[in-house]
Amino acid sequence: MDFTIPEEIEKLKEKTQKFILENVIPREKDPRQDSHGPHDTLRKELNKEAKALGLLSPSVGKEWGGLGLNMRDMSVIFEASGYSLLGPQAMNCSAPDEGNMHMLEVVANNEQKEKWLRPLAKAEIRSCFSMTEPSPGAGSDPTMLQTTAKKTSKGWLINGEKWFITGFNGAKLNIIMAKTSDKIEKGFGATMFLVDNDDPGIIKIRTQNSMESSFPGGHCQIKFKDLLVSDDQVLGEVGQGYKYAQVRLAPARLTHCMRWLGAAQRAHDIATSYASKRHAFGKAIGDHGGLAFQLTDNEIDIQMSRLFIWNTAWLLDQGEQARNESSMSKIFCSEAAFRIVDRAMQTLGGMGITDDTLVERLFREIRPFRIYDGPSEVHRWAIAKRLMKSAAGKNIPM
Repeated sequence: MDFTIPEEIEKLKEKTQKFILENVIPREKDPRQDSHGPHDTLRKELNKEAKALGLLSPSVGKEWGGLGLNMRDMSVIFEASGYSLLGPQAMNCSAPDEGNMHMLEVVANNEQKEKWLRPLAKAEIRSCFSMTEPSPGAGSDPTMLQTTAKKTSKGWLINGEKWFITGFNGAKLNIIMAKTSDKIEKGFGATMFLVDNDDPGIIKIRTQNSMESSFPGGHCQIKFKDLLVSDDQVLGEVGQGYKYAQVRLAPARLTHCMRWLGAAQRAHDIATSYASKRHAFGKAIGDHGGLAFQLTDNEIDIQMSRLFIWNTAWLLDQGEQARNESSMSKIFCSEAAFRIVDRAMQTLGGMGITDDTLVERLFREIRPFRIYDGPSEVHRWAIAKRLMKSAAGKNIPM
């Protein structure tokens, strides 16, 4: 593995950093934001500026309006975009759209790509991904899926309930996961459907209040009541929904790591700058061992996170599934990012818990990362299962 960043990606990184510093960070206190995310007017304004600079949709193929970066190059650019919470939105590389666009590019037919992928890549519309359900439905265990899609003479009739559907408010495309078989086993029996989110069969129950507020449209609890869809709205093949979910989720876990690493770097930079200027007991507080070691630990966590990301990205670019590496990256990066922001807040002291700096908000934004796209405990369990299965087939000299 070569750690050298290609010259063209280094230039793109510099352009991204300049865009974030000059165009995006000055908008961080724009009033067109609330507890459920930035408003679409602000997002579209930033999208227009990113497009003019050639920075829009870095993960999408050039054929569909993006920059066509591979995972390794995305690691560099996504981290740079994450330096501001608005950065990924501005560059159209944020969840859930980024993961949805990737899945559409891999799985959808040409007609579906023209209808949905192209406008998504141009940031003309937004999307959501309806998979998670309230108890006793699908959460960390996707096989507990309760939403059903029954085949009728008129098409597919979908009924069920979902929640924590990120970006639902204002989304045009809703990608719905539903059970199409009475029995779900070995990853078969679920199907994905591409549905216009304005369909009257999709009903919002409520917008859920959460501790973070960086995703346009917030998170919603919704239900499907006799939602009728046609065969041409099926994504890929009937019964293959779990397979396609992995197409989406494995890279999406890693791209989350990339963006949140950029945010953690921002918190660390704020704390380091403050520690070099604030004096107590005769010297800069960063020169006192207690704080100096905390900031050093941040440096270690940042570098280790970056190495996890780059290694997993490289494996994905080689065509590997990288399931273990993807889970390891998700665990380490989500927990490291929280440690980094927590130490940054401690370094800032009283100011750290106020909105005088971005660190207080980053603390709230980064904490949920240890839960979404699979809690740390579930990823540890998955790694352990593979570890035990592998060990059982080996004869190790004792």
